[in-house]
Amino acid sequence: QLRLVESGGDLVQPGGSLRLSCATSGFTLPSYDIGWFRQAPGKEREGVSCISGGGLSTNYADSVGGRFAISRDNAKSMVYLQMDSLKPEDSGDYYCSAVPSVQATCRMTHTSYVHWGQGTQVTVSS
Repeated sequence: QLRLVESGGDLVQPGGSLRLSCATSGFTLPSYDIGWFRQAPGKEREGVSCISGGGLSTNYADSVGGRFAISRDNAKSMVYLQMDSLKPEDSGDYYCSAVPSVQATCRMTHTSYVHWGQGTQVTVSS
């Protein structure tokens, strides 16, 4: 059974950092693209970052480029999202998601993903 479990969300001050983790199980991680998405109250779910199955392709939303970094450790079946220089507008529920890799580049649209974790909450506030 495919599972994705996020952790690492917390309350942090503006300018601070967090590292989100996504523990995966039940599937061959290198064969899947992994995406990180977030959703703030009253807003649509938006793509934050993604990494291809082979790890050679990454994408970032313009709003987080240069501040966030996605990585994967296939040996540990883990995917991470390092978030630096956090802003209040980064607040929301963060979800990791998985979809079988079918192309060289990963996708940033939530409708492309079929497996989802339960989410972890990030609050950026002073």
